Amino acid sequence: MTARRILLADADAFFVAVARMVDPEGAGKEPLLIVGGTRESRGVVCSASYEVRKYGVRSAMPISRALRLCPQAMCVPVPRRVCGEKSSEIRSVLDRYAPLVEGASIDEWYMDLGGTEKLYNDEPLAVTAKRIRDAVTDATKLSISIGGGTSKLVAKLAVERAKPKPGTGATGVHIVEPGDDGRFLSTFDLSDIPLIGPRFQERLAKLGMHKVPDVLQYDAATLSQWLGEREAEWLYNRVRGIDHSELEPHGDAKSISRDDTFPADINDDEELGRELLALVTRAAMDLRSDGLTARTITVRIRDYDFKTRQASRTLDAPVISDRVILEVAHMLLAKLRAARRVPARLLGVGLSSLTVDSTADQLTLFEQRDRTIDETDRDRVLARTVDQVRARFGDKGIFPAGLAD
Repeated sequence: MTARRILLADADAFFVAVARMVDPEGAGKEPLLIVGGTRESRGVVCSASYEVRKYGVRSAMPISRALRLCPQAMCVPVPRRVCGEKSSEIRSVLDRYAPLVEGASIDEWYMDLGGTEKLYNDEPLAVTAKRIRDAVTDATKLSISIGGGTSKLVAKLAVERAKPKPGTGATGVHIVEPGDDGRFLSTFDLSDIPLIGPRFQERLAKLGMHKVPDVLQYDAATLSQWLGEREAEWLYNRVRGIDHSELEPHGDAKSISRDDTFPADINDDEELGRELLALVTRAAMDLRSDGLTARTITVRIRDYDFKTRQASRTLDAPVISDRVILEVAHMLLAKLRAARRVPARLLGVGLSSLTVDSTADQLTLFEQRDRTIDETDRDRVLARTVDQVRARFGDKGIFPAGLAD
């Protein structure tokens, strides 16, 4: 059986790079850069330069908290319009090289190069990846890193090794050859593996397992005795890089989702509400920027003990506005929390049942309907107007005071 050829292209500090491109005399000269708002705004961090991340600043963190961690940082609004344009430019380049491209986010794209060996004269995948990387830089003036392997999981880990972070010596491309998955995974701590969060790490640590090789020494039966059959099977496959998930068909967006794994489990409803607001804001903005509407809203939560739960609601009519999506998402989160109120390690929001928004270019106010959940024409106009304001002036004043820390 021919090994899969999966790449993940990840734009290097995308929002930071675009902000520097937009303002070369200001943001372009500042190594300590936070993108997401201003010192006076109540927004959240969208991205931060590698230099700022060393202070503990992370995405979705309130701007106020980020500036306490790194008070000397420069803070600038997100240049949303240019970010959308640059994302599309990168995607256009990737489409020329891969028959199957899946957009994972505005700055990440999976590519399936299966069956392209003859097209590229049987050259090593690393050579093809470098070719793609150079083409993106030439076309967009932005840098991407590319990781590759036989699965999306391996590609995700490989791209982290590829990123040219200060002091790493990385070149921007890291390919894990077929058959080398196990050796590659064995170089990681368990905390590095996606979805192995803090609580699960604590459980594994009590069993003497801190690094991937600590798990590899045990068979599935032994792990099942300690962890239970479901979690043991998942972990057994995970540490070996086994991931059979497929890429979504090229150009067919079936859903838009945003999630965040917390550095420490969260059990406070108010804090979870702030995280939910940040996720909804990002997902709704992506929905509108793609010219789409959604009818189904899903909230997913992964508890401290690795149990994943979700709740969904399908509306009578498609929506695009933050207000309606957030209102439904809050209801769904409350339902999940009422059923099981334990610390959460991950929170996610998904938008599905997508259709093209036939009114995407309209900004005319119509008569307003008075329904609790239904989206009004005023909601749509407001959402698009906010997008235009963000594109021009950034995030200042966009987020409610509840996000302030």
